[in-house]
Amino acid sequence: MKSNDRAIVGFTMLAHAMFHTYELAIPIFVTVWLDAFTATEATLGLVVGAGYALIGLGALPSGILADAYGSKRLVLGSAAGMGGGFLLVSVAPNVWVLGAALVLWGAGASLYHPAGLSLLSRGTEDDNRGTAFAYHGAAGNVGTVVGPLAAAVLLAVLDWRIVAGLFVIPAAVAGAIAFRLSFDERAAADEAEAEVAADGDPGRTAETDGGLGSLRELVRDSRLLFTRGFVVLFAIIMLYGLYYRGVLTFLPEILGGLSMFEPVTVFERTFSPSRYVYAGLLSVGVAGQYAGGKVTDMIETEYALVATFAALVVAALLFVPASNAGVVPLLGVCVLLGFFVYVAAPVYQATIADYVTADSHGLSYGFTYLAMFGVGALGAALAGTVLTYAGSGALFVALAALVALAGLLSLYLLVR
Repeated sequence: MKSNDRAIVGFTMLAHAMFHTYELAIPIFVTVWLDAFTATEATLGLVVGAGYALIGLGALPSGILADAYGSKRLVLGSAAGMGGGFLLVSVAPNVWVLGAALVLWGAGASLYHPAGLSLLSRGTEDDNRGTAFAYHGAAGNVGTVVGPLAAAVLLAVLDWRIVAGLFVIPAAVAGAIAFRLSFDERAAADEAEAEVAADGDPGRTAETDGGLGSLRELVRDSRLLFTRGFVVLFAIIMLYGLYYRGVLTFLPEILGGLSMFEPVTVFERTFSPSRYVYAGLLSVGVAGQYAGGKVTDMIETEYALVATFAALVVAALLFVPASNAGVVPLLGVCVLLGFFVYVAAPVYQATIADYVTADSHGLSYGFTYLAMFGVGALGAALAGTVLTYAGSGALFVALAALVALAGLLSLYLLVR
């Protein structure tokens, strides 16, 4: 990679790790909040889902701003918003203030993905893009491991409010480091446009009107975007988002309800093995993110989507039988789930880059994360409601149905 590519990848890796440090630590806090606020899974699912929903609802404005003004300042704003949200979480007196704090966190978190992914797609060279997405994804999964593991360890020895306060530190440190990095955000896109212009193509050149200056332009560009395969991709990502949020939000609570993972007391401190199993499951995702990114450099992304969703259907349907069969089968299914739930992310990210033009990447990733985290946040409410009234068996069947439909739509992209 050239130095500019390395700087962009390093910048986005740092920010992506920070995002997932918070995002996947929240389900660990859920196991504590259920008792601290005397709430049902259905109520807490709605509260947590509202925070997660803001990630998606703010994604479209973030994508528009990334196209118009660049990505770096949005990523720095994301760090500030996430840190501020957790500061408010630490002093929340009731479940409703907790919900407001998570909404603030979600608003800050919403700025990252459209800005970061459009930076990767516009700033890195085509030959390195898949690898850049792989490194970016693997760094995100480092955050998914560090966040839940840190929360689990700290909650065993400290009050949850103190732990939430300590979680302000990652945003402050990441923001300070990211601020010092410099790079050309549009290096690869400008180079490609210059080559097109040199060949006599009358299309856009390096002097692009990529900034969306009016509502009319937004509507126009959105109509152009939702043509061909992107509308199908939007539906696929929405379904995957429901699965992702639904399976991960209450997974520590589901695991904690199994007799094999009952809490243990050591030196007057209570440890919950389910939290560490959850963190271990997410650690497998590091390999999944990297594998997904590398696969997109070798085969058509539509093939990878179909295979990934098929594996996720199998993981969902096997979870309950495996939990009844013993520790080893259950851990095997957890590895399968942890790996493939994160293979999907770099695959669909690279697929989007294939379906849209460079000047629409910010807008396209804005819509993508509106589907992934906005609509997908309903997965938390869905999971909480189904768990409260029907149990974990019904939940995993419902999740399998969602991702099976995503697989069928991916197959349509492949054969159309």
